[in-house]
Parts: sequence; C-alpha cells; structure tokens
Amino acid sequence: MLEENPIPFLTRLKELIFDYLLILVYLVCLAIVCLSFYFFFYGRIPVFTMLQSQLIATVTSVLPIVGIFSWMDSRGGSWGKKRAGLIVRYTKNPIQSALIRNSIKFLPWQIGHMGTIAGIYSSYTSIFGHICTITSLMLLLTLLLMATNRKDKRHFGDLLAGSQVVLKRLVQP
Repeated sequence: MLEENPIPFLTRLKELIFDYLLILVYLVCLAIVCLSFYFFFYGRIPVFTMLQSQLIATVTSVLPIVGIFSWMDSRGGSWGKKRAGLIVRYTKNPIQSALIRNSIKFLPWQIGHMGTIAGIYSSYTSIFGHICTITSLMLLLTLLLMATNRKDKRHFGDLLAGSQVVLKRLVQP
C-alpha cells in the first residue's frame, strides 16, 4: 500500500462521473424493463407496501450494482477507474475484497433508498426516514472526503478490504 498516493482530485472526479453514467444506464434499463413488465402483465404499476418497495429497491438496484462493481473491481477496476487511468490493488483475495469494498462504498445509497422510501410512505414525517437520510449523507461525505483527502486515498471500504486505488502508471508490471 502506498502511504502517499498521488491521485489528483480531478482524476477521482473523472472516475466518479464515468461510473455514475454506467449506473444511470443500468437504472434507465431497469426502469424500462420493470415498466414494460408491469404494464404488460398488470396494465399499470402495482401498489406496493413499504417493505415490498424496500426489497425491490435493494434487490433490483443496490445488490446488482454492488455485484457488477465488485466483479469489475476484482479485475482491476470499474469502467470509470479504467477511463481515469486508475487500478484497484489488493492485499487479499480480490473477489472477497472487492465485495467488501463495494458493499461499504454503496452503503450510503442503500441507506438513502431506505430514507426516501420511508419518507414517501409517511409524507416525509417518518423519524426513521430522516435518520436514514442524514446517516446516508454523512456516510457519503465521509467516504468522499477519505478517498480524496487522506494521504493514501483510502476510504472505509478500502481499509476493511485491504485495497487501494492507485494510478495505473505507478503499478509495476
């Protein structure tokens, strides 16, 4: 692991933008498939309970994204990392480490879903929804600040997984 990791902020921003675009493409495709399914079989979007909505959001968006990014990261890096000239290095098993890393990285997204869904079902009066939303934002900010401001550029997921994102040109072949 590099103690001083010279990744420029704009390089991490480039990575983030490309990965965000990939996630948006997935979510648009997911929306098209789900809406087509609902209208073909039900003629409308069914009414779901809050628990059903939480499960649908987790199973169709968060878990697949964690899986996709873990698979890409275990092979060196996500689409955004490759476009930005970055690579993920591991001290342990790459597949397990990537799964740990991405579970932590996407945890704010999951908690944010929980807060938003709870808010929708309670007209945004749910204490649980507010706590989830605040927790999600605080965790997201913490992960971003760690990845951009720590000398080694590692966030909680990297620390737990034994991984580090580095500039590809610094890696010895």
